[in-house]
Amino acid sequence: MNIGQAARASGVSAKMIRYYESNGLLPPADRTAAGYRIYSDADVHRLRFVRRARDLGFQMAEISELLGLWNDRSRHSADVRKLARAHIGELRGRMEQLQQMVDTLQELVDACAGDDRPDCPILAGLEHGGPGRC
Repeated sequence: MNIGQAARASGVSAKMIRYYESNGLLPPADRTAAGYRIYSDADVHRLRFVRRARDLGFQMAEISELLGLWNDRSRHSADVRKLARAHIGELRGRMEQLQQMVDTLQELVDACAGDDRPDCPILAGLEHGGPGRC
């Protein structure tokens, strides 16, 4: 199938397919005599794997490692689990950071009267790093 068909079948855009190929997540595509890329069902299956890993927030290097484990029939599931658990830790860390951002922004919003005055604790907080008062 051509790149457009592979994109539709995998749910990965043609641009991302080329990106994954250039970064080694997808092996170089076979080419027609005219130089157009052609993809197999196995390529589409691999693209779906990559898309799902990206949907779960794995970074490119982690996906590369996961692909290596996926292709290694002698792998140990403990290795896959270790990688997934490390990723869970990273996601939890990001969630904590996001919650801190929400809390700080909420404090700034709560400090703002939201009236016609030009004083703005939200802008002051962004400027000085803390909540301001109207």
